Order: sequence, then C-alpha cells, then structure tokens
Amino acid sequence: MNGEVIQEQRKSLSEVHASVDVTGRKGWRKLFAFLGPAYLVSVGYMDPGNWATDIAGGSQFGYALIWVLLMSNLMALLLQTLSARLGIVRQLDLAQASRSSYHPIVNFALWILAEIAIAATDLAEVLGMAIGLQLLFGLPLVWGVSLTVLDTLLLLVLQNYGMRKIEAFIIALVGTIGVSFLLEMIWAKPDMGQLAVGFIPTIPSDTALYIAIGIIGATVMPHNLYLHSSLVQTRRIDTSERGIWSAIKYNLIDSTIALNAAFFVNAAILILAASTFFRAGMFEVSDIQDAYKFLSPLLGNEWASILFGVALIAAGQSSTITGTLSGQIVMEGYLNLRIAPWLRRLITRLIAIIPAYIVILLYGEGKTGELLVFSQVVLSLQLGFAIIPLIHFTSDKEKMGVFAIKPWMKLSAWVIAIIIVLLNVKLVINEITSWIDLAGERAWIIWITVIPVCSAAAALLLYISFKPMLDKKRKEKKAHAPHGSASQLVDLGTTVYKQIAITIDFSSVDTLTIRSATAQGGKNAHYLLVHVVETAGAMWYGSQIADHESSEDSKALKNYLTQLREQGYQVEMKIGFGNPKRIIPEIVAGFTADLLVMGAHGHNWFKDLVFGTTVDSVRHRVKIPVLIVRDNH
Repeated sequence: MNGEVIQEQRKSLSEVHASVDVTGRKGWRKLFAFLGPAYLVSVGYMDPGNWATDIAGGSQFGYALIWVLLMSNLMALLLQTLSARLGIVRQLDLAQASRSSYHPIVNFALWILAEIAIAATDLAEVLGMAIGLQLLFGLPLVWGVSLTVLDTLLLLVLQNYGMRKIEAFIIALVGTIGVSFLLEMIWAKPDMGQLAVGFIPTIPSDTALYIAIGIIGATVMPHNLYLHSSLVQTRRIDTSERGIWSAIKYNLIDSTIALNAAFFVNAAILILAASTFFRAGMFEVSDIQDAYKFLSPLLGNEWASILFGVALIAAGQSSTITGTLSGQIVMEGYLNLRIAPWLRRLITRLIAIIPAYIVILLYGEGKTGELLVFSQVVLSLQLGFAIIPLIHFTSDKEKMGVFAIKPWMKLSAWVIAIIIVLLNVKLVINEITSWIDLAGERAWIIWITVIPVCSAAAALLLYISFKPMLDKKRKEKKAHAPHGSASQLVDLGTTVYKQIAITIDFSSVDTLTIRSATAQGGKNAHYLLVHVVETAGAMWYGSQIADHESSEDSKALKNYLTQLREQGYQVEMKIGFGNPKRIIPEIVAGFTADLLVMGAHGHNWFKDLVFGTTVDSVRHRVKIPVLIVRDNH
C-alpha cells in the first residue's frame, strides 16, 4: 500500500488541464500539438443560430450584409486572441479572472448574464438539431427537441478518451460542414460582382440592423471567450518567457486557421441564400426548413438539401459539446461551484427546451426561425459584459507583465467593444419604444419591469468599464485558481493542532488517515473519530434509525477507539446519520476542531454523482485546514 498526502487545487477544466504536453516538440510537430482549442471555439461560430441569421440576411438583403460577417470575423479573431493570451499567461479563464477582480455581487450578476447567453446558445443548438432530424428523417419538431436531451451523454463518453479525441471529433464535424457548403457554393454559382459590392458597409433598414446585430451575436459569441481562455490551458507549455511567447504565437495560428474556416461557412450560408432565394425574389425565407425545402428545386440538385441537413446536424452536435464545457467553466469560475458535467448539461438543455416547446406548441413550427434569430440577438446583448473585462485583464501590466497587449491592440479592442455596445443600445431603445407604443395604456408595465432591468444592466456595464481605471490600487482578491503572488514569510514556527477530527469510512484508507492525523497532533492532541451512516433509513430517520448497518458501524468505530486509547491517545467518537456532506461539517464545528483529516477514497454516496466527491464538498464547508490522504493501493 502506497499512501500520499495530497492538496487539491481548483483548475479550469481540471479534468483535462495540462493534459496535452507540447514541451520538447519542434517544427510541425509543435504546431500540430497546439492546434485544437480554436477548432472547438470555432464551432460556436457556425452553430445553427448563425445559419438562421445568415439565411435571413441573405434572403432579405442579398449580399449587402456580407461585410458584417467579415467585420464580425475580424472582431472574433482579435477577441479570441485576447482570450487565449489571458489563459496562457495568467493560467486563469475569463470567469476566474473576473471572480478574482470584482465584488461577489458583481460576479453573481455577470454569472447570471453568462448563463443566459449559454442558454440562448443552447436554444439554437436544440432547434438546429431538431430541425435537422425533421428535415432528414421526417421526425416531428417536438420529438426532435425531446431527443436532444440524450446528447448530454456524448461529452461524458468523449471525455473518457481525452482532450485530443474530443478535438478530433469536433474537427471531423467541422470538416463535414465545410465540405457540404463548398459543394453548395459550387452549385449556387453566386454573382461575383454583387458579392464584391457586399463588402462595402451599408445598413439598408432597421430590419437589416436587427439582423446585423444578430449576425454579430451569432459570430462573436460571449461563451467562446470563456471557453478559449480555458482550453488553451489544456496544453502543458514551457513557462519561461520565451515559452509563453511561443505558446501565444502558435495559438494565434490556431485561431486564424479555425476562425477563417468558420468565416467561410458563414459566408457560404449567406451567399447561398442570396444567390438562390434573394435572386428568385423569395425575400421572406428566414426559416431553415424553408431553405432546405427550396434549395434542391432552385439549384437543380437533390443532394443540395441533403447536404444542408447533414451539415445542420453536424453543427448542432458539435456546438452541444462546446456549450457543455462553457457552462462548466462559467459556473466553476464565477461561483467556485462544481457539479457533474452530465447534470450541468441536462439543466442547461432543459432550460433551452422550455422556450422551444412553448413556441412550437403555441405558435407552430413556422416561428422557430424567428426564435433562432432572437437567441442570437440575446447573445449580442451580453457581449459587452464579457469583452470589457477581457480587455481590462489583458491590458493590465501588473498582472500580465511583458505579455500585456500593445496599445494598438488595446485601442482596436475598445473600438470593437464600443461598436457592439452602441449597436446594442440602439437596438434596445428601438425595441422598448415599440413595446411602449404597442402597450398603449398598459405601458406602465414596461416602465416598472423592463426599464429597471435595462437600467441595472447599464449600471453594471458602466461599473465594469470604469472601475479598474478609477481604482488602480485595488488589490486583486485571491481566486480559487492555480495562480497568485508570493507572501512575505515571517515568524515561521510549528503549527500545533489540539483538536483533530478524523473521518472514518471502514475502507483500506482508514489506517493511513489515522496515522496521518496522529502524526500532526501526537499524544497531546484531542481526537474525534467521525463516521456517517448513509443508508436510506438514515437519510430519512437520522439518529432514530436502528438498522443493521448502523449497529455494525458503531461496533467498528468503537474498535478503532479502543485501539487508539490503548496506545495512549485521547480519543472520542461520533456517529452521524444522513448526508455526509452536511453532517461532517456540523460534527467538526461542534467539536471545535482545528484540523480535519479525511481519506480520499471510501464510500460513494448517491449524491456524489451530482455534487462531486464528498471530500471536495466538505472541504469547502469547513473553515479549518483539511488534510486529505489518498490510498493508492
């Protein structure tokens, strides 16, 4: 039996953190080792929500909005580069950096907004997958939406095979989408002269503005900024200054290739809509279902619709995986709360399914296109709350050192942020004004509900925009992440523990746990052996239970108590009943322990599937040092 004492630290996506070693590689092998994170990010730039905005833009305005796609892609490239730099240099994802910099109330608000953005993203994925299944197999949309719940299992399966396998799967899906639209483009034969004119910036109408903002929200997706800053940490890099600059360079190459591929897909969808529907005078085609139905007749090729449906399913499924990872990053980063990926995915998916069900059942399947466009506008509205902190963090010379972004890059990022915020402000004002006009005598409802929410959002945006500049001396609070500054070491002495609690689970780790505890306090300390009975009866009846397991556990604990007392240790015992995550902290507090020693292996309670290991949960609920020992036998 080999025992070791471990100290757990919360890392972004800890399951795959630094799991791909790129040190010691040169040339093409080094480049290929870095390629991958941006491809996972890029799928968010070609998810079904993008399809809806691109089809709507192309069918209504021809090639006129393709410049918006190009501008969005350039914005995305710069912002994703900043996101990658933050993760590489500070080893923090965007949510962790925010948590370490802002007040908890501000972080909670930012988390809510990030969750809304992820739910909006997931809504697009739900509808996209369901529509793809309906188009290819004739499955009713409601049933397709219901089936999307099952893909929560896919990420769990892929995570068992490691990060590189996940990346390979995503790249295969991206390749499927790219090949499908390359063929569609060849069949569509776009007007190259009109296409070139489309790169001249114009906004034909307010409707075009709404769709343009939707395109920006669909392209520059806020959850991707959280995702990229975490995914780059899956590479184990040389942490010297030269090694970090090298990692930044290779991640820039990765981002450039991946995001240009995403731009090609989005441009292909808009061009396809412009060269088919707009050219044929079918300006009202905005639904993916209509696009699928009319493609084959207009292009004269039955494969046009089939490939469109295949690419749609590939886009929805690939986005599902990255959406799950983003949700995990946001929750852990902002709240320091970790739940099992399958449950995290299930909750997000259920939240997304509800509006999809409502729209389909009340308004019919024909309104799903409008719902997709609306989901992308919601994403755009959240962008400022992710971009502005990102700019502050990556331009902070105190935290980033020599890796802080240069003035030209900082200026460009602020121009992007201002453009997005101003477009969103105009959109919000237009929408609220129209709501007030439509409400008539009931306009007061808008004034007491929508207006206060918008005012609070504006105040939050102003806070995160100007607070770092007005308060340069504010110290960054220590984050629950693998980064920090060294403290001055003075008056180092021996810490003496007097009250030591020891958790017992009657497994092979007990001996090591007790030995580690007695090594800390010796025979002068006072010990408490703690065991929690977790039977179904104990969960319901607590200490009133008198079942067989409770009786046997009590005898076994007394055995340990007797042995320790015979060796001269001052020991008591305490048996709890119910949920160990709640009972253990209560017993430890009642004992006024100054150290808790826990074994890392033992009984697994059902709720561990939801909230993770008992050890991980308990150590966050007690306010004393926790020594965790592991049995590697």
